Amino acid sequence: MNHIAKAVEEVKALLGDRLSTAPAVLNTHGENETYFPHTPPDAVAFPNGASEVSEIVKICARHNCPIVPWGVGTSLEGHALPVRGGITLNMQNMADVIEVMDADLAVRVGPGITRERLNAELRATGLFFPVDPGANASLGGMAATRASGTTTVRYGTMRENVLGLEVVLADGRILRTGSTAKKSSAGYDLTKLMIGSEGTLGIITELTLRLQGQPEAVSAAVCSFPSVADAVNTVIASVQMGISMARMELVDPNSMKAINDYSNLNYPLEPHLFLEFHGSSAGVAEQADIVGDIAAENGGTDFQWTSKTEDRTKLWHARHNAYFATKAQFPGQLGLSTDVCVPISKLAEAIAETQADLEAHKITGNIIGHVGDGNYHTLLFAPPEDKDALNLNLKLAGRMAERALRLGGTVTGEHGIGMGKMKFMEAEHGAGWQVMAEIKRALDPQNILNPGKVVEIN
Repeated sequence: MNHIAKAVEEVKALLGDRLSTAPAVLNTHGENETYFPHTPPDAVAFPNGASEVSEIVKICARHNCPIVPWGVGTSLEGHALPVRGGITLNMQNMADVIEVMDADLAVRVGPGITRERLNAELRATGLFFPVDPGANASLGGMAATRASGTTTVRYGTMRENVLGLEVVLADGRILRTGSTAKKSSAGYDLTKLMIGSEGTLGIITELTLRLQGQPEAVSAAVCSFPSVADAVNTVIASVQMGISMARMELVDPNSMKAINDYSNLNYPLEPHLFLEFHGSSAGVAEQADIVGDIAAENGGTDFQWTSKTEDRTKLWHARHNAYFATKAQFPGQLGLSTDVCVPISKLAEAIAETQADLEAHKITGNIIGHVGDGNYHTLLFAPPEDKDALNLNLKLAGRMAERALRLGGTVTGEHGIGMGKMKFMEAEHGAGWQVMAEIKRALDPQNILNPGKVVEIN
């Protein structure tokens, strides 16, 4: 019996039927949203709490068995694939709202709860959790990948919205970080160390999150432009004027066609900005007027503004389905979704170069993004059997990453590293990548926590 089989046997004795080796369960946990090969684990565990996670980790440490946390599997860089086998920890049984601390604008939750479910449970309190990556991801997964999304321009990323964590380390110790205090200068910030570590330094078993009050008024607007550059220049001018928008989303013509077809809409096949404003009734109206004027100066037309809930819901439902809308344009093909982030002053240049690169290679690629913070995405497709097409897509994604670094940005604004972007880490961080590896060795010397992701230590 090999080391993984021994670990599986002992975890089975601990969990009983909450440890599964059923082919259907294994196959589900070997899938991913993009081009990586199907990679099932040896077993899937469904722990009920931190103490069980700790016991599982101790067993796996004794047998040198890899452990990979799993939320709902929405990551895009192969983060949750068990590339060295082992046990996947499915956190679905740890999905409770543990405590709402409304006076402190905070909530404690299990890692398996999704952002949509959390906000549904918070509705009666007048509070909400603002980070919105589009997908209905688990909060543990969002913290592990330092997720952000459509509302980052106003509310920040998971880094700004996680106050504290409970984490199981590679030796089974249970660590609590942070607090609900507004600030602290007490030593190293272990909360921030764990956020974005992608399950390679510890397994998140509880989160304390910052909440926001529901705004008095919310309005949305949509506007078309002659070119992507005109739309981006509108974003840059609005940000530089200090207008506090909640969402600023760019949709290019290819994406607009996909959204129209998928959501039964009829927007012009031109670059668009989707916008949202939060604040007082007078404030959101004033913000919309100012942005409408800026858009007009940049050639924007058909500026449609609304405060009706049903209209806003329809608009953002269409935007959030852009990934699936684009996939529907390429049935049966493998998608490659990649993102970069650049300083806002370099955004127009970066997108223009990306467009030119796609056109030069005769690739139909969609560009869409959270451009209020300089983050944009491309989605490229290739037939599964066409290795040359996939390799070309990977090459173009690599050129995007190199372009972002040249312009003073980062190879990923929100998708994370996983396996897909490890090759760019040294170029972005230099000696810092080696420091990351040293931290990994210190906290996980056996390399059992999600091995093969972010850093490589053996």
